Amino acid sequence: MPFPLYLLALAIFAMGTSEFMLSGLVPDIALDLDVTVGTAGALTSAYAIGMTVGAPLVAASARNRPRRPALLGFLLAFAAAHAVGAVSTSLALLFATRVVAALANAGFLAVALAAAAALVPPDRKGRALAVLLSGTTLATIAGVPGGAVLGTVFGWQATFWAVAALCLPAAVGILKGVPAGDAAHEGSGKPALLTELAQLARPRLLLVMLLGALVNAATFGGLTFLAPVVTDPAGLDELWVSVALVLFGAGSFAGVTVAGRLSDSSPGTVVAVAGPLLLIGWPALALLAHEPVALFPLVFVQGALSFALGSTLIARVLHEAAGAPTMAGSYATAALNVGAAVGPVAAGAALGTEAGAMGPLYTAGLLVAMALLVAFPFLPVIGGTRSGAARL
Repeated sequence: MPFPLYLLALAIFAMGTSEFMLSGLVPDIALDLDVTVGTAGALTSAYAIGMTVGAPLVAASARNRPRRPALLGFLLAFAAAHAVGAVSTSLALLFATRVVAALANAGFLAVALAAAAALVPPDRKGRALAVLLSGTTLATIAGVPGGAVLGTVFGWQATFWAVAALCLPAAVGILKGVPAGDAAHEGSGKPALLTELAQLARPRLLLVMLLGALVNAATFGGLTFLAPVVTDPAGLDELWVSVALVLFGAGSFAGVTVAGRLSDSSPGTVVAVAGPLLLIGWPALALLAHEPVALFPLVFVQGALSFALGSTLIARVLHEAAGAPTMAGSYATAALNVGAAVGPVAAGAALGTEAGAMGPLYTAGLLVAMALLVAFPFLPVIGGTRSGAARL
């Protein structure tokens, strides 16, 4: 894989830390800002909404700019939003900073995904995506649990400052490692914006975007409220939340690494195998959450299955959007974050049911079930076979 991919993954590590870090900070933020845990969980949705709306808008605005300055601009705006968030004293201001950070993240990810796809042959897009997503999964292993510990010891604001600081070496890496490029050169032979937007009318593309959104909704719905599961039914100390997050992150890294090898050649197989196992795993986690000896292994497995399935579907988005080379990354980003917006809201609502802290886990299972009901009639389409092409 080209070396610039790993530099982009470093920046995505910082952004992934931010996107997932609320999983371990929601209870403390709720207490500090005097709101309910479910309300504080909406900060995750704010971030996802910003990325969903922002991805196509900022990708369109940046499509005629050289990639290196565009990436740097988005990364520095992201860092500034976290600095402001660290000094926020109201939910409204913190909500606003999350939206701004999400817009910057959306722009960065859209450009980075398009750049990654351009750096490798078409039959290696899945592996290139796996390298980029390794930044996110490593964030769940190291960045997010580290942020949870930092937040527990020094307050949640310290985690926001740490994310802002992480952006600085990433910016230096991009400045030194990503080619400067030239807007005119990068844009040669590029389709018109309307031509790229017209790709969204293709049923095959819409199908894989929908599936990616549903699976990611399940992932974020379960992960956002993992902390209450660890501290309530499992009855463990807050520091064990970090252990659970490390295990989820380790699983996600394993899942995206394995799926990166398979998503280009056998995406239908990944969906057919990982999908049903993921469906079983969420309610199993809810039923066994009171037993730490079962809770922690299941958290690892759910992380692996969630990211194996999710990354495969997002790789299919990039394949199906090949006719939109500058906008394909924004379509993948939008699919990811529609799910990340819907999942925590649905899971947060389930907290008020009789299921209590287990409600988000059952909701995650329901979202995966919806995805599988849509996916299985169209496995040839997801697999990219000719028979599937004839059907859609």
